[in-house]
Amino acid sequence: MPSPTLTSHPEASPPPPAADASTARKARFWDRIARKYAADPIADLAGYEATLARVQGLLSAEQDVLEIGCGTGTTALRLAPFTRRLLATDVSTSMIDIAREKLAIQPVPQLSFAVADADAPEFGQGAYDAVLAFNLLHLVDDLDHALALAVQALRPGGLLISKTPCIGEMNRLVPYLALPLMKAIGKAPQVLCFKEEALLAAMARQGLEIVSVERHGTRGKDIRAFIMARKPS
Repeated sequence: MPSPTLTSHPEASPPPPAADASTARKARFWDRIARKYAADPIADLAGYEATLARVQGLLSAEQDVLEIGCGTGTTALRLAPFTRRLLATDVSTSMIDIAREKLAIQPVPQLSFAVADADAPEFGQGAYDAVLAFNLLHLVDDLDHALALAVQALRPGGLLISKTPCIGEMNRLVPYLALPLMKAIGKAPQVLCFKEEALLAAMARQGLEIVSVERHGTRGKDIRAFIMARKPS
């Protein structure tokens, strides 16, 4: 079986100028904070390790895997040894540069990194057994569109494995006051504020079958929904 590559969907037309502008906006924000992001410690390390262990149990050496929104590659480095091949992507060139620096220090033959936007049709059709989206789906421009692209990338029966901050579950002051203020001064990206039910409904609209909904947090209220959803065979 040929190795999956980062290619345009065969039926997709070039993205409109608005999409190009959105990609550039997101890239500028994450490029600017990439080094600080890489240096920040994981807030809930035990919860992170629980998620990693759960995902490792779902992967195998026979699977081709795509990660969208991989950041600086920490998770991809941990998960790639459990796959046949893992392509990890992010909209930020600076994030991918850091990820490649890590990979040079800690080589993992199954792993490669590429710059790509989760909102753009760049991942081919039916090329992957699993698509990973960790701390990403609240950051896309259009949730339904991003999910549709993830579904396109999956082979029949493939899994979308995601962990997403459901910001709509936080105190209302956060999504309606704190985040807009932080965005206005350049301290926060554009964020979608939804609850778990809305995220599950969006997945269902794309034809995904929900396999499991979990929370792995160990510190206080956990707003990060870990969801496994399967593309029908």
